[in-house]
Amino acid sequence: MSAQAQMRALLDQLMGTARDGDETRQRVKFTDDRVCKSHLLDCCPHDILAGTRMDLGECTKIHDLALRADYEIASKEKDLFFELDAMDHLESFIAECDRRTELAKKRLAETQEEISAEVAVKAEKVHELNEEIGKLLAKAEQLGAEGNVDESQRILMEMERVKARKREAEDEYRNSMPASSFQQQKLRVCEVCSAYLGLHDNDRRLADHFGGKLHLGFILIREKLEQMRKTVASKQEKRNQERLRRREERDREERSGKRSRSRERRRRRSRSSSRDRRRSRSRDRHRHHRSRSGSRNKSHHGSSRDRERSRK
Repeated sequence: MSAQAQMRALLDQLMGTARDGDETRQRVKFTDDRVCKSHLLDCCPHDILAGTRMDLGECTKIHDLALRADYEIASKEKDLFFELDAMDHLESFIAECDRRTELAKKRLAETQEEISAEVAVKAEKVHELNEEIGKLLAKAEQLGAEGNVDESQRILMEMERVKARKREAEDEYRNSMPASSFQQQKLRVCEVCSAYLGLHDNDRRLADHFGGKLHLGFILIREKLEQMRKTVASKQEKRNQERLRRREERDREERSGKRSRSRERRRRRSRSSSRDRRRSRSRDRHRHHRSRSGSRNKSHHGSSRDRERSRK
């Protein structure tokens, strides 16, 4: 990549698609289904494994650093939950890698000379020490390249101690089986990247493997997948809690509304009952008044008749 192209890519990554007012670049948004969500989250296997013997070629979806910048800007204001799509992508990729690992193990079991369980344990011990040596040597070389000489020397001294333990383990393994069988190259499959590793691989071969871009790329993918799972679980838990909080608020509002309606009904019933009582009292007073009026009229008519009789 030329210096100009590198500068353009850097500007895209920092400022997004709108950095130079080019409207044609803004026609595809980062939310488009054609855009690789794993790329937006910087974890697409096509990017990570590029240039290795397992180079996957170009991703079928759009990769654009400017779109990644757009996503990073937008995600600060709103949770877009793209991690779920990226997690599905990585899980599918790692599941396929693990399937290849199991198939390779099966082929080795069918083709390599069968050994007893005791010898297999001793061979596994040699493999584990080989792996530790390869990782230490790769780390020491990386530290040396970064200028951290003292730490690099410390790692190399530690590696020498592990190599001494490996020689002891190899002696135990050699003494537990015939010399002809020991000379055969016993292979194992790397659990991380499914590559084959030999029991008698030298330090250089081990360092090249464990410090190589392929193995480290698979470590990165697996780490990002694990991180993605935790992020998705955390966001789902947060979302569930938010839904539960809103549901509780709605329930409280409904209960409050029911209580308000119940109080209103009681008030209406109370007012209605009061009106009924007032009407009843009014009717009683009216009947009582009519009764008294009737009694007075009767009394008046009676006294008038008595007076008439006495005059006669």
